[in-house]
Amino acid sequence: MIKPLFWKNQRLFIVDQTRLPGEYKLIEIQDHLEMAEAIQKLAIRGAPALGIAAAFGLVLGLKPFRSSSKEIFLSELQKIAAFLQNTRPTAVNLAWALARMQQVAQNLTNETTNSIWQALLKTALQIHREDIAMCRKIARHGQNLLPDDANIITHCNTGGLATGGLGTALGILITAHQSGKQIHVYVNETRPLLQGARLTCWELNREGVPFTLISDNMAGYLMANRKISAIITGADRIAANGDTANKIGTYGLAILAKYHGVPFYIAAPSSTIDPLINSGDQIRIEERSGAEIREICGVQIVPENYSAISPAFDITPNALITAIITETGVNYPPFQFRQ
Repeated sequence: MIKPLFWKNQRLFIVDQTRLPGEYKLIEIQDHLEMAEAIQKLAIRGAPALGIAAAFGLVLGLKPFRSSSKEIFLSELQKIAAFLQNTRPTAVNLAWALARMQQVAQNLTNETTNSIWQALLKTALQIHREDIAMCRKIARHGQNLLPDDANIITHCNTGGLATGGLGTALGILITAHQSGKQIHVYVNETRPLLQGARLTCWELNREGVPFTLISDNMAGYLMANRKISAIITGADRIAANGDTANKIGTYGLAILAKYHGVPFYIAAPSSTIDPLINSGDQIRIEERSGAEIREICGVQIVPENYSAISPAFDITPNALITAIITETGVNYPPFQFRQ
């Protein structure tokens, strides 16, 4: 099982996903500043993984303050949490994990600062373990939706690299393959940063799952000319009504699926659901540098003075979603994710 990060001997290591598939390289993260940099440059990415990363980033950032006064320790906790939360605004798992960590500290204000820090470390490890368990449950629920002979299109990367371990949408496909189903995965390259081509293909190849890489604009052709069983993607934030933010290009894929009568599934842990927002209109979409469009893997393909935009995500309306698969089961419309 691929893990994008792990805690060992009081040290945190992450897989530098910007170097895959050419090089598998581990980076040790020393503090919250290094974690924020890793998140922003996408060395670690994927909504569930970002929640885990933020929790450990808070732990590492507070490590020098274990012997400080409680006032200083709790003040630094708030500053570091706010700093980490601002690294990427769309994925709700990051804010969810930090809120959970802050609640743990608030519940232990009568303890020593070192005791609070130890409790925060324990909680970060627990968040990691819980995500792995949730991914396994998502995989079991999701693979039951697939026929024994299935051609699937997926978008971006939703495997172990994007979560605590097995993955969400990709975890479903890997589990279906391991259960004996004849799965073939068509992998959208996922421009502009090619997470499908670079990361999903790498994971499927390691797991022995048959796949074919396609450019993003081939999905409609495949649905019209091949027997596509389903589309399965992950999510970065799900509103109470089921509207879903996911990697840019997901919305267009869902429209194509609707037109061609292909089931369109979202797979995500419950930590990705934000019951405090009613619809996708309230989800803030991260805008990244236009340089990501003018370049492919760092190679400039058009002049630098060309105007370009790079929204990292788009919103898929609930009317286009067949079902949302979480660790609790398969949720069908009308979606009502309330507290």
